[in-house]
Amino acid sequence: MELALPQLNFMTIMPEIVLSVVAMALLLVNVLVKSEEKAYLGYLSLAGLVGALFTVPWGEKISGFGEMVIQDNFSSFFTVIFILCAVMTILISDGYFKKEGCNHGELYPLILFATVGMMFMAKATDLMTVFLGLEVLSVALYVLAGFNRDNIKSNEAGLKYFLLGCFSTGFLLYGMALIYGATGTTKIVRIAAMASGNGAVANNMMFLVGMLLMATGFSFKIAAAPFHMWTPDVYEGAPTPITAFMSAGPKAAGFAAFLRVFIIALPTLTVQWSDLLWILAVLTMTTGNIIALSQDNIKRMLAYSSIAHAGYALVGFTAHNASGVSGILFYLLSYTFMNIGAFAIIVIIGKKGEANNNVQDYAGLGVKRPVLALCLSIFLFSLAGIPPTAGFIGKFYLFAGAVQEGYIWLAIIGVLNSAASVYYYLRVMVFMYMKNPEEDFSWVKLTPAVMLCILIAVAGVLIPGIIPNSVLNLAAISLPLP
Repeated sequence: MELALPQLNFMTIMPEIVLSVVAMALLLVNVLVKSEEKAYLGYLSLAGLVGALFTVPWGEKISGFGEMVIQDNFSSFFTVIFILCAVMTILISDGYFKKEGCNHGELYPLILFATVGMMFMAKATDLMTVFLGLEVLSVALYVLAGFNRDNIKSNEAGLKYFLLGCFSTGFLLYGMALIYGATGTTKIVRIAAMASGNGAVANNMMFLVGMLLMATGFSFKIAAAPFHMWTPDVYEGAPTPITAFMSAGPKAAGFAAFLRVFIIALPTLTVQWSDLLWILAVLTMTTGNIIALSQDNIKRMLAYSSIAHAGYALVGFTAHNASGVSGILFYLLSYTFMNIGAFAIIVIIGKKGEANNNVQDYAGLGVKRPVLALCLSIFLFSLAGIPPTAGFIGKFYLFAGAVQEGYIWLAIIGVLNSAASVYYYLRVMVFMYMKNPEEDFSWVKLTPAVMLCILIAVAGVLIPGIIPNSVLNLAAISLPLP
């Protein structure tokens, strides 16, 4: 009997190979080179990320490793999001962690390993690969959330995220096990073929329950209500650059896996999961926006805001048509720029120990630091969905996709939620421009790295908002296909 070895095809995972090699090299360099200055590790990490970006192909569809992963436009689009997220996070990290006194060399390899996990989730064509990518991502994030070991809130954030993350992973893995039990395979395409060609499988209660459990697990990862409980405390307690990273990259990775698995593997349950996502979208948007209205801590406010934004993306997912799904891709890319850009301002405005993270602490920023206040206003306008920003274009296509599929009330609820969110974003601007300054913000120092991050974010918010066609066309050819 001959042993059939799967076709490996390392080109399908070349960005992951590059980042993994760089991350392991950084761990060795950090041990062998004794230095208190860790900035060089950040520069090496950025070089690795740029190198990985050049290995991302477009227009190709290549499977490898026994059809466990696939390199297609969908995975390439998300890979670009993940790399941008990691680059911007690293740019704002060095100064922050020096200020907090916890600039340990393990920071940058952990960010790279988390990025590798996100990439695997986006290109997974097997439920086991989804789980592998999720675990690589999650283990790195657990450590990053509690990275500031001398800060009790950071310790609490790491522990809460670890406990609830493990709990949610159990739901996801149990759902995968039930899907395997009903179909006899973990391959996404084969699951769809088994369900569509066999009525006994499609009507099997085990198959339906497996879908519900997987939806629960993915909902934890994207912070959808009512599975959002971990988000505010973890986002508030984690170091601010890590909060920025967690709010954009892992959320996009969760949506990437969620979209590919449900649209490709579970078309026979489309009616059931569309109804479920309709409810989740409304709960998530409404819960996030209502609770954000009463938040004084700006990190906590943006945490609830991120919950609401997951709800907007779920509107497009509910429609699961070309406009809705391409709108999700466009929106997740835009959200990366506007959210990390906002957190970059919070990083440089913050004092040691993050003692001034309340909205009131931004009083007079428009007078004392007008350029920073203007940049923050641009990011907040985009988060609120006000033209001519990318946030407006993204929401337009998400809601348009819902209307095209007849989900008119869902689109109306989305628009009303978006209008309600304007209040808490404008509240920050009111303090910046209409309140007398209580501080001179003399401690604020703009490093070249942070300036570059803010410039990238501003360009990423305004250019697609004014001329969106190039990004929209790219999103339109990057839909998840079997």
